[in-house]
Amino acid sequence: MARKQVTGIPAAGPRVGRGVVARRWTGLRRSRATLAFLLCLPLVLLVVGLIVYPFFYAIYLSMLNKAETAFVGLGNFAFLFERSTFWMVVRQSILFTLTAVFFKALIGFVCAHLIHNVPPRGQRLWRGLSLVPWVIPPALSTLGWWWLFDPTYSAVNWLLTSFGAAAVPWLSDVFWARFSVILVNIWYGAPFFLIMYLAALKSIPEELYDAAKVDGASAWQRLVHITLPMMRNIIAITMLFSTIVTFANFDIVRVLTQGGPRNTTHLFATYAFKLGIQSGDIPLGAAVSLFMFPILALFAMFILRDVRERTKRL
Repeated sequence: MARKQVTGIPAAGPRVGRGVVARRWTGLRRSRATLAFLLCLPLVLLVVGLIVYPFFYAIYLSMLNKAETAFVGLGNFAFLFERSTFWMVVRQSILFTLTAVFFKALIGFVCAHLIHNVPPRGQRLWRGLSLVPWVIPPALSTLGWWWLFDPTYSAVNWLLTSFGAAAVPWLSDVFWARFSVILVNIWYGAPFFLIMYLAALKSIPEELYDAAKVDGASAWQRLVHITLPMMRNIIAITMLFSTIVTFANFDIVRVLTQGGPRNTTHLFATYAFKLGIQSGDIPLGAAVSLFMFPILALFAMFILRDVRERTKRL
């Protein structure tokens, strides 16, 4: 009997262990939190690999010398702060972003109202046509604009001279070069605002407008007291996303002007590319690109805090 008990104990052990593991695994699979984590894990790994790791590696690179052999701390940032070209890039980036985002928001808001008032059968056509600039790859569409602005074969200048006007140095004059890159960015980004604002308009109950009309409210009063308050969160979030993308824009300036004339159209991304890749100073280019982070972080913090406070009040 003792011998049977001794031989029976090891045989029962693995079965009990496998049963416990199976029950735990079944419980984990049935847990919604675990399932959600497993489903989000590929995205988390992708964000860590493509955003978090490059960000901290860029911080590390920005503290090295040009040969990446010595630690210089904030020396690269001090070097940039003493250069007038860097501060010109800062001013140009801010001017480019504020101007482009303002006109994209304005054009998108106006066009969204125009399409919203079109009969339902015609809205699908106009929505599709309005999204054409946004769905075309920016580098490809910018090549078309470059042909329109080309100093020798400019189609725009051909039209101007045909009507007796003088040709415009679109890409060789400082003012017109800045105007050109901002214009192309507005043309490309306005449809994003349009589709976001149009979706927001569709979500506003028509009963609110009907009640305002009964009370004698004018079109301007309905816009100020109904449309804008109901769209305020969408407007803020859309402008935040667009500001981040516009501030870090690379392809439009790179294809259209390559930062010229005399570095006056450089943005942070193109200037970092010039210093880091073309000039071979990777740490200095990383320092330029990191300068965008605190500006965008502060802007995002204020916008999101305002949206969160309005949501709580609702």
